Amino acid sequence: MSTRTQAGRVGPPETIAPGETPPADPIEPAFPTGPEAELDDRDWCVSAHHEQRVIAALQKVADPTPVKVRKTLNGLGYPDERIHHLKQDGKKTRFHLDLREDGGRLCESGLAAGAVSDVVPCVAVAEGPFEVMSEVRP
Repeated sequence: MSTRTQAGRVGPPETIAPGETPPADPIEPAFPTGPEAELDDRDWCVSAHHEQRVIAALQKVADPTPVKVRKTLNGLGYPDERIHHLKQDGKKTRFHLDLREDGGRLCESGLAAGAVSDVVPCVAVAEGPFEVMSEVRP
């Protein structure tokens, strides 16, 4: 667990020495960053739908090579021009899905790894060639 210090930094919780009084002022939460700050409510709703179906399909893929991941994503209706950065990473495959529509900036960052596959929202540039601007990978 971390807390915001007086200087505004995030760090481990401060301990209070015996006999000292804890600060009385409330600690303000940090402003959200990354996709949390940049995507609107519509994008968050759409993102959840895409994440669920992609994760469910990728969990069934044994030995998730880029070729198998592309085929799986194509089978879900994602055309090749929406699939980016397919790259083998050990026994896993990383990729991005371009889900931008009507000025939105939604994209998904995926990790195909069998039963532990994961997909999280990311933010792309609003127009032009696909480029990821912000993502948070656990």
